[in-house]
Amino acid sequence: MNNVRYQVRDQVWNQVGDQVWDQVGDQVWNQVWNQVWNQVTSQVRGQVWNQVRDQVVDQVMDQVREQTK
Repeated sequence: MNNVRYQVRDQVWNQVGDQVWDQVGDQVWNQVWNQVWNQVTSQVRGQVWNQVRDQVVDQVMDQVREQTK
């Protein structure tokens, strides 16, 4: 009798655990992925913008210097 009870308990626990993990795991993964994606894209966008801005300023300044010689 004890064996049957433990087998039923284990089966129920495994099924419930799998269902909960599927739902919670997907939600957690999506939240973590979105947070990481937003942070990375924000940082990269900021870095790229700063580099482009600096290059454009340098080029414009070089052209101004050439024209004022």
